[in-house]
Parts: sequence; structure tokens; C-alpha cells
Amino acid sequence: MSAWKDKENDPRLEGIASAIRVVPNFPKPGIMFKDITTLLLDPNAFKNTIDLFVERYSGKGIDAVAGVEARGFIFGPPIALAIGAKFIPLRKPRKLPGEVISEKYILEYGSDCLEMHIGAVQPGEHALVVDDLVATGGTLCAAINLLERAGAQVVECACVIELPELKGRQKLNGKPLYVLIESH
Repeated sequence: MSAWKDKENDPRLEGIASAIRVVPNFPKPGIMFKDITTLLLDPNAFKNTIDLFVERYSGKGIDAVAGVEARGFIFGPPIALAIGAKFIPLRKPRKLPGEVISEKYILEYGSDCLEMHIGAVQPGEHALVVDDLVATGGTLCAAINLLERAGAQVVECACVIELPELKGRQKLNGKPLYVLIESH
């Protein structure tokens, strides 16, 4: 059985989970920030993270991997390259040159906006949205909305970490969410 079908028993997940640092009271008091930069410092854990996603999405007909700024830019490109898909950066306002479409959204501790180049995705293309973490679901919803407004079919969202108590999964308009680590 492949790792993604039985990920609960995959020994790689323990190494991934232990490589993620928790930073209390960041970016504001009361937030227990899940920091993936320590995961990136561990080549084995980082490789295993990418490998688990690649195993799940290889051969699934995904045309585009859309990564959410900034941590989706870390995980998205190697996944896209490995599965033969293009990578689409979803950026904060005024970071992309040329014509863009934008989507505003609410965060756990504020609001923001994502932008995507017009023409980055074609109608009917199958897209995967990648980010490091899902909390309230606002960022992933904005990404889904951007891609679908351009005519893409979002097949799934993929995140390294989920904070299930914030119920972000329920806000994804029925889109499947695949996560490696649940954190509380």
C-alpha cells in the first residue's frame, strides 16, 4: 500500500512532526505559531515531506500546482516538478507584474489579499493548492476562489499542518484537504 493511503502508519511522519518548532505568542499573544523553517533545516524531513505529497499526486492528472505566498512557494515547486505540472505563485498584492485577478480574505488575526496572473491557469485545468498550514481556511478559500474564477478545477488542497480546532477544513466549499500533521 502506498504511503498516502495509509499515512497514519508511515514512519516518515514522526520525523516530519518532530522537525516542526512551536513558537509561543507569535505573531501576537496567544498564538502558538507552527514554524516549518526548522523542518527545512532537516534535509531528511524536508525530503520526506515532499515525497509524501509527490506519492499522493503523481499520475492524478494535475496540470497546475498553486502555491500560496510565502510558504507554499517552498513546497509547491518541487511537487509541481516531480508530478510534471506547472507552478502558479499566488502572491500578496502588488508583487506580480502585469495583469492580475485578486481575492480578499479573512485571516485568524487580520485580513489579506491574494493575486494571480491572468492566464496562469486555463479553463478546465486541474489544480492543486499547496500551503504550509491550514488554520481558519481563509487563505485556502481565497486560493480556491482565484483558481475557479479563472476556470480551473481545484481537485484538492494540500498542507503540511492542520490546526483542526480552528475548523478551516469546513470552510473549503467541500474541496478535499490532505494534511500530513494535525497539530493542537
